[in-house]
Amino acid sequence: MVIPEVIMDKEPVIRVGLMTAAREVKFVLAGAFVDGDGVPVKEGAYTAWTENGAVKLQGENAATAPVIKLTPVDFESCRFTVHGVKIGLNFHWEREESQQFQGALTIEASGDGLTIINQLPVESYLVSVISSEMSASCPAELLRAHSIVSRSWLLAQLIREEDGATHSQSQTMARTGSPTVGEDEIIRWYDRESHHDFDVCADDHCQRYQGISKAFSRSAFDAVSDTRGRALVYGEEICDARYSKSCGGMTETYSAVWDDQDKPYLKPVYDGPGNEAPGHRLPLSVEVNAEDWIDSTPVAYCGVATPELLARILPGFDQETRDFYRWQVDYSRQELSDILLARLGVDFGRVHSLLALERGESGRIIKLKIVGEKRTLIIGKELEIRRALSRSHLYSSAFVTRAARGHLSDYPARFKLIGAGWGHGVGLCQIGAAVMSDRGHGHGEILAHYFRGATLKDLY
Repeated sequence: MVIPEVIMDKEPVIRVGLMTAAREVKFVLAGAFVDGDGVPVKEGAYTAWTENGAVKLQGENAATAPVIKLTPVDFESCRFTVHGVKIGLNFHWEREESQQFQGALTIEASGDGLTIINQLPVESYLVSVISSEMSASCPAELLRAHSIVSRSWLLAQLIREEDGATHSQSQTMARTGSPTVGEDEIIRWYDRESHHDFDVCADDHCQRYQGISKAFSRSAFDAVSDTRGRALVYGEEICDARYSKSCGGMTETYSAVWDDQDKPYLKPVYDGPGNEAPGHRLPLSVEVNAEDWIDSTPVAYCGVATPELLARILPGFDQETRDFYRWQVDYSRQELSDILLARLGVDFGRVHSLLALERGESGRIIKLKIVGEKRTLIIGKELEIRRALSRSHLYSSAFVTRAARGHLSDYPARFKLIGAGWGHGVGLCQIGAAVMSDRGHGHGEILAHYFRGATLKDLY
């Protein structure tokens, strides 16, 4: 994957999917917009829905068309607000918001509803991303580091699309056991979806993009401006840079989470000074080492964030999650069986055990064996495990299981999951990077810590 001239030459413009399969969308235009024919569109409130395969637009400028595109006359002064945008889809923080955006608004009709798309330049998109993934009040060097990471990830995806590459097993299964009774496997991994109508979506499946209302701090604009066009590169390639909220003290390899290939700049990194975690045995892919690691609270950047710093760096809904570094979930046997049935569609009966068959080098489970009285099943990779064992998502798949035996029964009465970290753990640890920034590390030092062997390059 060689960097194409189009990216080396100028800033790309991208299409961001804000909503899909929407039955009805309400939005408000503020400022001067024109439609696809250059006809002025009045400010005010509008409602859109689908009818006979077309978009029906109700408001000051009523219209009917397969696609309606509204373009601002002046990018800086024009805004549009979309109501009912769902964020955190299928995660424990899922909710709806009204969000304000800059750029063009496109409404397309499809068989399953409306698709709402925002078209804007990459650098303007990034101001929102770094203010949505974290808070715009974060330390400045974290915002600069995040700008570069988010830009690198996005440009790497655009190049893959231009090259015609498929996102291997994106939202599909790699290997699935048959639904018959026996020891079957369900191994799935979930990467950025290969979208047909837009480049990236606006939620956690790609990068959080929640409009300009989150970008309330001048430092967010400055961070993007100061790093304009700058990306992480490894050799001749833009890095497919990844990040998660908290690595739990050790970052993970790419192949433990997604398809079975490794990227040299996405290797396990101890999230603290030096290269080894004091007092702990590595690698954490060894079960006894992982249990010792998860059962303790090793000193690491993401483990020492103070409540004051968390209040500065986390968006409001993320601040509802405070036990991310080390956490516990406790289920009764029946509750666990009910969750597995709801999430996997498999009736295990009474669950006998949860066995980690394979772990990554951060201690995250890659393959988990679920043994029940009616069924035994092996599942993976990490996000599939997190989805299967919670009504929303476990914080991570880095956990150990403690079972409490039932009275006169071989089947445990309760299962306690003791875990570490929040998210997949690959690449930049957002909370760890915030602590590094708060301690005076520059964005270059932060990126060198998490992306070993990568360098910085100004692309445009």
